[in-house]
Amino acid sequence: MPVVRGKNIDVLFSPEQIAERNLDLAKQIATEPKEDLLVISILKGSFIFAADLLRALHAAGLEPEVEFITLSSYGKGTKSQGVRIIKDIDSEVRGRDVLLIDDILESGNTLRFARELMYERGARNVSIAVLLDKTCRREGTLNADFVGFECPDYFVVGYGMDVAYAFRELPFVGVVTGDA
Repeated sequence: MPVVRGKNIDVLFSPEQIAERNLDLAKQIATEPKEDLLVISILKGSFIFAADLLRALHAAGLEPEVEFITLSSYGKGTKSQGVRIIKDIDSEVRGRDVLLIDDILESGNTLRFARELMYERGARNVSIAVLLDKTCRREGTLNADFVGFECPDYFVVGYGMDVAYAFRELPFVGVVTGDA
């Protein structure tokens, strides 16, 4: 069991499992027709997943443009407090296929907000790729088009995901279980 910042962390998904799943997701995404694909990474949590998935998409034959949007729903805590735009994209989405990449689909509020925003701006199609899908926490009927792993009902860290800005650097997804 890894110890990080004096905390025990149980590994849920190893770096090897994540890397293999990213390749599978890229192949799935590449099989669907795309028109002027724009990939939008939802920051901050998705930055590592997005980078790895983008490299896998390239290996699968896609050549998307890449943008970043910063949306906040957590702040420094562990409970969602509504969605707000911190930093918007610069690109035009009208008439384009958009792939939103996020770390985790939990309540669905952040991704619902982002998808509706892209459609309001004229996107032709908006699909969603997430590393983790925590269906037990879903509010409403939003589903991701591409899912890395089903996530148990834990607050997870690592691979870009944090608690109070800590643990993002971990190469795996895990759960903080207590002091070491």
